[in-house]
Amino acid sequence: MWVRRGEVFAVHAAGNGPGVHGLWPQALALGYRVAVRPSRREPLTAHRLVCALRRAGFRAEDAVYLPTDHAGADEIIRAADLAMVYGGQEVVDKYADDPAVIVNGPGRSKIVITADRDWRDYLDVIVDSIANHGGMACVNTTAVLYEGDPAALARAIAARLAAIEPLPTDDERATLPTQPVEKARALANLLAAEAVGSTPLLGADRVVAELGDGYAALRPALHLMAEPDTDQLNLELPFPCVWVSGWSRHDGVQPLRHSLVVTAITGDEALIDDLVAEPTVGNVYCGHHPTWWHAPHVPHDGFLADALMRNKGFIRD
Repeated sequence: MWVRRGEVFAVHAAGNGPGVHGLWPQALALGYRVAVRPSRREPLTAHRLVCALRRAGFRAEDAVYLPTDHAGADEIIRAADLAMVYGGQEVVDKYADDPAVIVNGPGRSKIVITADRDWRDYLDVIVDSIANHGGMACVNTTAVLYEGDPAALARAIAARLAAIEPLPTDDERATLPTQPVEKARALANLLAAEAVGSTPLLGADRVVAELGDGYAALRPALHLMAEPDTDQLNLELPFPCVWVSGWSRHDGVQPLRHSLVVTAITGDEALIDDLVAEPTVGNVYCGHHPTWWHAPHVPHDGFLADALMRNKGFIRD
């Protein structure tokens, strides 16, 4: 039999996009009651969804909307049978030893291109992987690794990213994320400190584009590396920020580890097999598929039901 591991499922939601609220309703279908703590940055989607579920016939106790501070969120997580949280590496570390908490941390998604493929044929896919969703999602590309000299590829990507116009959030044409100016500057300063040793094609000094209302749009950043440095390759920031590096067969899958998605632009079946076999790589897409691609039948860091349900033996006369 396939049975629930508990009765109450808590969600500490992220605020980088509404897509996170497409996942937890699956728990309702499995018979859980769900308590949602929304992000203070984007509390509206969760509220709308809970209201819609109640209008559709769910009981008030089936889906509960609980806006609160971080201390309150911790209490909700402790009180639930199982929980799902989103956040950076500090959140991953906080819950690493708690089997009742499903952690959605940095995606660190990547693209690898081997010498048997012409990167020019895939430039649209590469740029889309970096910049779609404002570059804020865990499935946005953080690093592009190329078998050969990556300089021309990096320049081509940089030219496309530099053309994205910084606009206010309420402008329908806006595609870049915005932050309060001080937070935007802090992100740019962090990038500048972490990028030491790389070559900035779109550097930290141009990231902050003040909009005149106390907010700034975050322009894309791109840094070129001669060879993969895993600390830099895995630095994920909440805007289109990408590291472009050379890669060799000798490097293998090591620089590609700890990635939610790897898009492999290659005809090398052995490399594809190695990526599929690598435990720290979530999904592997081959060819013209951006790292943010998704479909209902394809798991996103596994299916939620994998964590919420278990098999139980049952027999009777």
